Amino acid sequence: MHPKFQILPAIAFVLAAVGAQAQTLVAPQPQNVVQLSTDGQVEVTQDMLSMTLSTTKEGVDPAAVQSQLKAALDAALVEARKNAAPGQLDVRTGNFGLYPRYSKDGKIASWQGSAELVLEGRDFPRITSTAGRISTLTLSRTGFGLSREQRAKVEGDAQSQAIERFKAKAADLSRAFGFKGYTLREVAVNTSDSSPMQRPRMMAMEAKAAVADAPVPVEAGKSTVTVNVSGSVQMN
Repeated sequence: MHPKFQILPAIAFVLAAVGAQAQTLVAPQPQNVVQLSTDGQVEVTQDMLSMTLSTTKEGVDPAAVQSQLKAALDAALVEARKNAAPGQLDVRTGNFGLYPRYSKDGKIASWQGSAELVLEGRDFPRITSTAGRISTLTLSRTGFGLSREQRAKVEGDAQSQAIERFKAKAADLSRAFGFKGYTLREVAVNTSDSSPMQRPRMMAMEAKAAVADAPVPVEAGKSTVTVNVSGSVQMN
């Protein structure tokens, strides 16, 4: 017999062996596995305040409009920086833009621009009093949130709460199904927070307060930080 025909049985034997080995390597389907999810929630007072002050100018000369915006913003920055303090009152500029306004025939009729200044930090009285002293810009909106330090602390508390609930729920389910305990298979941890929507604060009393060099009235709300722990356990 020609040599090339003699190797066919050997190849067939190898393929059969590989197939048999592949069958033995197939992992058995996991049994007595349960999926579960728990939440930990902590409500905390918002400790960060953000105030946005702005102005709008309009005219036929774009350079003049831009110059007016810059002058208003520069004056506001000078006043705001007097009380700036890292973490307590941080000062930064916001949107600054110039846009054409068109007439009915499609031609540029005028130019309109706006500029913003943002005051934010943890020292509410410092921020509100500074906003009240700025006369070249008016308050357009306020917002509240959590500082990095406050968020980290609250997330840690909520996470511990969620993990303990996960472990207790896994143990309860295992006992309910007649098992002595469980083994953790996989787990995922996710964090989110919610707070009431902040509406733009453009009330007449606030505009009057700003003109009168008085602090702008504000009141922080609450944020709820939620940590979700989900995964699966093998009851045994």
